[in-house]
Amino acid sequence: MTKRHFYRGVGFLAVVGALGIGSAWLSRKAVVEAAGTQAPRFEVDPMWPKPLPNHWVMGNVIGVSVDAQDHIWIIHRQGSLEAMELYGVANPPKGATKRRNGVVESECCAPAPPVLEFDEAGNLLKSWGGSDGDGYVWPDSNHGIFVDFKGNVWIGGNGRGTRPPAARPAAPATTADESAPPPSRGPATVHDSMVMKFTQDGKFLTQIGHSGAKLDSNDTENLGLPAKMYVDPKTNELYVADGYGNKRVIVFDADTGKYKRHWGAYGSKPDDANLGPYNPDDPPAKQFRNPVHCAELSNDGLVYICDRPNDRIQVFKPDGTFLKEVIIEKNTRGDGSVWDIAFSKDPQQKYIFLADGANEKIHIIQRDTMEILTNFGDGGRQPGEFYAVHSIATDSKGNIFTTETYRGQRVQKFVYKGLAAVTKKNQGVVWPKTAKSPE
Repeated sequence: MTKRHFYRGVGFLAVVGALGIGSAWLSRKAVVEAAGTQAPRFEVDPMWPKPLPNHWVMGNVIGVSVDAQDHIWIIHRQGSLEAMELYGVANPPKGATKRRNGVVESECCAPAPPVLEFDEAGNLLKSWGGSDGDGYVWPDSNHGIFVDFKGNVWIGGNGRGTRPPAARPAAPATTADESAPPPSRGPATVHDSMVMKFTQDGKFLTQIGHSGAKLDSNDTENLGLPAKMYVDPKTNELYVADGYGNKRVIVFDADTGKYKRHWGAYGSKPDDANLGPYNPDDPPAKQFRNPVHCAELSNDGLVYICDRPNDRIQVFKPDGTFLKEVIIEKNTRGDGSVWDIAFSKDPQQKYIFLADGANEKIHIIQRDTMEILTNFGDGGRQPGEFYAVHSIATDSKGNIFTTETYRGQRVQKFVYKGLAAVTKKNQGVVWPKTAKSPE
């Protein structure tokens, strides 16, 4: 072998070695970079919950909460069931209609009680609600449920029936589109102008507000079609997203019902003027639109508000001082994109999970930057798909529970599978890896 051939061979080996080292370095770099953007990963549990007894079916499921025992509470609307879903009962629930009143038309089906409690395995534990009781009237249209740190169960409502409770019709008028504002403002009265507190067995404890009050975003005694509640365990203050008629956040003492404070968008005094339809080309609205759909507090004392039709989350201090906002899916019209939020269960609550019932996704957001990292879900009827995903909650293990309104009529469980590198923005349906999944 000549020296020239020898040096060529050495050079070739050196290039190959360099390429090998470079390739390995690039691979490691790609892994490191991918690991630098991580997000919680989930898989749908298609077998959760277990079938309901007694031929029961659920209507619009418009609230979910998880208590200290990791029991899952939902609330649904019996009055949203269709005539063929009520063949198994002689008389329809309030708000619903049957083809033949007074007649049981077949073996199936019957409306489940509005409040249902499940354990982690999906077993039904308790069921109650739906009727007027001693000292209270049940909402015309249930909306929102929250189990506080003392174990009390809070519910709201967005029923617009205008007659006083004693004279209201058996089937009060409701709107097909639950995001639509009331037909008139100011002097209009509504049935569901209160939130109510019960024990976990359904015993009535108290309520804030009185049924049949006028819509007024600066009324400190009554509510206006409240959407969702949260009780701060540090202060025992009740925060109400108020709501479908009013345009504000309002705070009360959770025991006495004493008014504390309220505010509108950007921490300003709320205004009941009709803003008209949302237009993504307009500047951000200076007031909330209806509905103001959620109020959630983080562990570090920030208040997150779902301004649903305006496609935004606004963040405040507990005293109503505005801090920041983020727009989600800006071009979403109609029902809007920001329906409900829940926090991850790490101590820092690093992530927000946002239910987007118009685009039919769960967005995973990094809370400190409010950046959307990824999303999962798609429109449809199968497990892991959504039809108007409405409410969202997390348990102590990090699992997600969602509910669906309109004709979705169900609750789903998404099992937390740990952190994983974000490889794509739209994950689609998060089908279990142990089952055959679509490519």
